[in-house]
Amino acid sequence: MADITCFTRNRCTTVEIVDEQTTRSTCRVQDTSMEAWVEILVKSPNLDIAEATGEIRRSSEGNRIDISGDLQKVIGARVGPGIKKIIRGLIGDRPFVESLSILLDECCNGVIMSYTRDILLSAPKDPAGEKVFFSDMVRANPRLYNSCAALSENSPLMEALEPDKIDRSR
Repeated sequence: MADITCFTRNRCTTVEIVDEQTTRSTCRVQDTSMEAWVEILVKSPNLDIAEATGEIRRSSEGNRIDISGDLQKVIGARVGPGIKKIIRGLIGDRPFVESLSILLDECCNGVIMSYTRDILLSAPKDPAGEKVFFSDMVRANPRLYNSCAALSENSPLMEALEPDKIDRSR
């Protein structure tokens, strides 16, 4: 039997409210070529990253890559608009950094989503109203598009959205 290319991925982001002023967000990924985790502590009210820890246990670049120095560079960054670009600017462009950048971005998205939970819960309960509500939310904040499965291109919630009409300059 011929070799068949196989790839699996499991990625999970969790958010925990530690206390009134501290939120912990952790992203873990395990796939065919990588096993890693990143955790950030974010302080309110400004949503500044106060701590960042993590580890790349296994990757295509090798085992146990030390990312502690890269993670220290994001301390003080504010979770909010432009954080993806800020993270990439701070940690550079070495081979494994794209994966690290994605993990940090997922942690930040988790924090943002946890603070918008009440807004999300206020969505209409009827399917048509729900689609309009979430499409309007993505139009108002284009960075949300494809930020999670519910707001992805193939999600039923995005059926009312016309992706080519999203203003991505915001």
